[in-house]
Amino acid sequence: MKELRGKVVADKIKEDLKVRIQSLVDKGINPTIAIVRVGENDSDISYERAVVKVSGTIGLKVKNVLLKEETTTEELAKVMTDLNSDACVHGILMFRPLPRHIDQDAICNLIDPAKDVDAMNPVNLEKIFEGDRTGLEPATPRAAVEMILGHGYELKGKDVVVINRSMVVGKPLAMMLLNENATVTICHSKTADLKAHTKRADYVITALGRPAMLDKSYFSENSVVIDVGVGTTSDGKLSGDVNYDEVKDYVAAITPVPGGVGSITTTILLSQVVKACEQQTIK
Repeated sequence: MKELRGKVVADKIKEDLKVRIQSLVDKGINPTIAIVRVGENDSDISYERAVVKVSGTIGLKVKNVLLKEETTTEELAKVMTDLNSDACVHGILMFRPLPRHIDQDAICNLIDPAKDVDAMNPVNLEKIFEGDRTGLEPATPRAAVEMILGHGYELKGKDVVVINRSMVVGKPLAMMLLNENATVTICHSKTADLKAHTKRADYVITALGRPAMLDKSYFSENSVVIDVGVGTTSDGKLSGDVNYDEVKDYVAAITPVPGGVGSITTTILLSQVVKACEQQTIK
């Protein structure tokens, strides 16, 4: 069994980003991400800290925009409009879900697609479905693809099963895999005989959010398993969708949780900021 850890892939991406950022700085351009947080959600604060920490290691600037829980749709829209027009801000990350009283769809539609580093604006999702790589991509599905490619695996002509059909992970991920010339099957909660699909696949990418649900009966000895799910088991242990302890010595390769795909996502997000900055400033 080969354990596919995310740090190896993230470190390679960071080294490339450092070179690209320095090139921009040498031209007098400081790549900058604006992080918009509404309220004091613990998971948002944790992710914000991670983004700030990684940004500091590669030379990326961060602008924190912290808003009260009571912020209205109109007030948040004004903040977004100002960030859109701020030439010193190259990427915008807004934490979701927003408080219920805010019209989230309206805000997502308002973000400038050129600065939309987490692909919340439908324009960027449309580009993914069109195979247009000039758009900005959501971090989690791109991280799953980079986990595979970064460990030297081939996607062209391979059978990949994706267990998730959401617009956040499953659907954009399927399009990214198709753009790599993989053959993709999307499975979900209503799929009949899920095991029949997963056992025959070269790669299984799961994002169910059901801790330790998938045991070794779902895989073959040749399976490469990319576990995007994160949850807590009944005994309080952090786990992906796969029963890691049971599966790890059976399949060909597997990502751990934690230490797998999640450890790449922040770096992928910041790579989108650099990409956005390059597109906005290099003519």
